[in-house]
Amino acid sequence: MQWTRRRLAQASFAALAAGCSRSAATSQALIVHGGTIYTGVASTPTAEALRIEGNRIAAIGTLADVRTAGARVLDLHGGTALPGFVDSHVHLTEVGLQAMSLNLVGTASVVDLQQRLRAYAAQHATGPIQGGGWIETHWPEHRFPRAADLDAVVSDRPVVLWRADGHAVVANSAGLALGGIDARTPDPQGGRIERDGHGAVTGMLIDNAQGLVTSRLPAPTRAQVREALKQAAQLYASRGWVGVANMSTSAQDAELFAELGSSGEMPLFVDLFMTPEAADPVLAQGQIVHNARLVTRGVKLYMDGALGSRGAALLAPYSDAPGTGLLVTPIETMRAIMQRAKAVDAQVTTHAIGDRGNRMVLDAYRDTFGPAAEQLRGARWRIEHAQILSPQDIPRFGQMGVIASMQPSHCISDMYFAPARLGEARLAGAYAWKALLDSGAVICGGTDAPVEKGDPLIEYYAAVYRHSLDGFAAPDWHLENAVSRAQALAMFTTGAAYACRDEAARGTLAVGMRAHVSAFSVDLMTAEPAQIPTATPVLTISDGVVTHQAAA
Repeated sequence: MQWTRRRLAQASFAALAAGCSRSAATSQALIVHGGTIYTGVASTPTAEALRIEGNRIAAIGTLADVRTAGARVLDLHGGTALPGFVDSHVHLTEVGLQAMSLNLVGTASVVDLQQRLRAYAAQHATGPIQGGGWIETHWPEHRFPRAADLDAVVSDRPVVLWRADGHAVVANSAGLALGGIDARTPDPQGGRIERDGHGAVTGMLIDNAQGLVTSRLPAPTRAQVREALKQAAQLYASRGWVGVANMSTSAQDAELFAELGSSGEMPLFVDLFMTPEAADPVLAQGQIVHNARLVTRGVKLYMDGALGSRGAALLAPYSDAPGTGLLVTPIETMRAIMQRAKAVDAQVTTHAIGDRGNRMVLDAYRDTFGPAAEQLRGARWRIEHAQILSPQDIPRFGQMGVIASMQPSHCISDMYFAPARLGEARLAGAYAWKALLDSGAVICGGTDAPVEKGDPLIEYYAAVYRHSLDGFAAPDWHLENAVSRAQALAMFTTGAAYACRDEAARGTLAVGMRAHVSAFSVDLMTAEPAQIPTATPVLTISDGVVTHQAAA
């Protein structure tokens, strides 16, 4: 996933060695009560109160059971507490950078995009313009934006605007010229330069073709990236998240995660998955534990592109256009990295969206471990997104022990265009959470923010209801693949912990477990689906530290 910056130059890991010196928890005991507490433990599913000492759950039961002198009492005021929600797939720096550039989320048409660009350009009179978040599937023009659309507003400097999925950009003519792109420019490996019926470039660049332009744009300064990461982390705590798995992390970003932790400005625990370019330390020595709140787990790879921009690799051609998508990384390159990771027991997670892309990753994982099937299960390797699966590949996740890292909101966003891209038959294997769980797979849930909003309530709602936020579901949208409330909770708690080999320490509210709590104003386990996304975060506790508390 890319956003408003080019890939940053790789920096030293020296700052990581210091770890985070921030105290993991307050010294004062905390008591949480005043609403229903769901523990995530089958034998004792609910409790009246819990007590936290340091960064651990010290007691749970009735209020009388957990009382202790001198404790700080946190009243839920009728809200509902659950094990802490973890976003298993986010690009946290890009969440922050989105707010610092031209934000096109919710753009309603090409005309609307032009109006927003015009207003932004008037306020930023010099330099290239970068931004993103647009998605054309609801637009009345029924097409991608073009260079000519941007030229009509800004023609004297480069404009580069990312599609919401991060796998495509539109550039104006000055942006195309910056990248040296014209009608004679060949498509790069793993990328596509969109052209019209006469062979002229349209301005749309798919997957690896984006780099022809984005690599020439000015990168944000280190200070800007630090501020973006800080703001995004604070936003995430306020939404109810206690931790994240940060994907495609650069070396500089990893240093900044450590720096913010050391200064007490990181309210989340963080599991890092590095870009291949920044992964040498973890591929040389395996998992790097900086402290209990910052761990470098492994490397993030890319197999294919995205469905909306027709870069997802499919077994058969798209139903609404020629072609079967893109393979953005040579399989030989991926296999070599997988072998290095296996040798040091580092985790591998691979972006795969199309059914062909997913099959190729499953095959590569299988071939890397050979007959050592249980070793692959123990390695906890993952596939990110796993959106479109051939029915015959669904059981392979459980059989092989490959974790499906999925983002429920993609389902309710993509329903407006996925039927056209895939045709009715392939929808049976699309966003197939229930089928995967029934076959024995483990799913960890995430958001892919800033592709999606990054709201745990929307993700939970999408998982259990499989309708758009306004209550719509297409008749061919396979509502049987919605999951139960308990299964949805597990995606963001025990599933997230299992995916990072930390299930012994987090994922449930039980004595001795790390003290991660997410509380909301609505009971997610019983509320009507429409109430879920309207709830508000009441309390967030990460490793015993209160990182968000709503006003009483």
